[in-house]
Amino acid sequence: MDDEGIPNVSYLSQVHYVDDEHVALSNQFFSKTARNVELTGQATVLVVDGRTGQQYELDLVFERAVQSGDTFSRIDAQIRATGAREGPGVPWLLRSADIYRVRGCQLVPAQPEPPAAELLRQDSGALLAAAARLAMRLAKTSDPDAMIDAMLDGLQRELGYTNVIVLLADEECGRLTTIGSRGYSLGGVGSEARIGEGAIGVAAASARPIRISDMSRGRRYAAAVGGEAGERVIPLPGLTEPQSQLAAPMISNGRVQGVLFAEDARRFRFTHADEDALAMVALQLAGGLRLSEAEAPGVRRDGQARAPAGRPFHVRYHSFDDSLFIDDVYLIKGVPGRLLFHLLKLHAESGRTDFSNRELRLDGALRLPELKDNLEARLILLRRRLDEKEAPVRITRPERGLIHLELARPPRLEVVA
Repeated sequence: MDDEGIPNVSYLSQVHYVDDEHVALSNQFFSKTARNVELTGQATVLVVDGRTGQQYELDLVFERAVQSGDTFSRIDAQIRATGAREGPGVPWLLRSADIYRVRGCQLVPAQPEPPAAELLRQDSGALLAAAARLAMRLAKTSDPDAMIDAMLDGLQRELGYTNVIVLLADEECGRLTTIGSRGYSLGGVGSEARIGEGAIGVAAASARPIRISDMSRGRRYAAAVGGEAGERVIPLPGLTEPQSQLAAPMISNGRVQGVLFAEDARRFRFTHADEDALAMVALQLAGGLRLSEAEAPGVRRDGQARAPAGRPFHVRYHSFDDSLFIDDVYLIKGVPGRLLFHLLKLHAESGRTDFSNRELRLDGALRLPELKDNLEARLILLRRRLDEKEAPVRITRPERGLIHLELARPPRLEVVA
């Protein structure tokens, strides 16, 4: 209400729970309301329980505005994810998180929508217990491939998430790459999302979970790097009309290694407990994958399998972006593409089919980063992409630290500058 007694009504982007006595409102673009609050120090907020449709009126007293700290960062990350989803022109700059003391809370009589019964029955304690059991199983697994599959299966079977994706971060390229998914018609291994954009990208950039409960007001965020139309783009798996999204960063040793992502066609599918559960599993997976990068005890073997016969398959490698095509079909780009071409080249020169992680790390031709080369993760991505495309060349792991090349037919290599 202004100094003439005229109330001003604004729609808020975020009303964030701080503690039992306080909420934080996003000061984003409601300057008229902000001026009125500055005059009176009071505000009234109407919030809606998305699951039951019940409305509550909060009687608030302004205490302070903060431009940093945990509450500010949480709201800022949420707004950036939402802003990307709702498209250009939506203001996402958070001026401050305004902290209010809740002086009163009153139920507004209304005819609620029928609650989503299956969601209201959800037991937070049981959900967290299931996540803890899944994390324990992951901790007992040393094989990173098996770890990823067990995690994806567990999220579906035990936590009830219908559509899930796991992506690994490539900090140098500013992107995340899909290495596994469940619940989609296309696996999408090798598809990418930009760090800093959408729920997935903001979760990686901010190192915080992102939960979006109602996407019905905005268009779906095209998280894939699909805007870069071309033959080197793999579509990111995704629901046609998702209503809820949840993304949890995979953090280990102070570094974001990737993101676990879940989405659902129902509104308000994910709760605070889901956020905690997915974060718990994400942290366990990140730790397991980091440990798998440790130098393996595998001993180099100079195995030479019998030379494959039949019509050669054509391998075209573009050196400018390390993209690789097999029989004119795009396979992958970046370090995994460079890695596969390097293995095929060694095979063509020597007939070798067995290699070790150690020799690849020491081979300057691969130009792997000296630190954090993520070789194991890149091999997982490459192996899964070859399997998904049913390629005439596959990668197997006879033991930890060793790589075996399986060739159904002889390769014919071509380099394009």
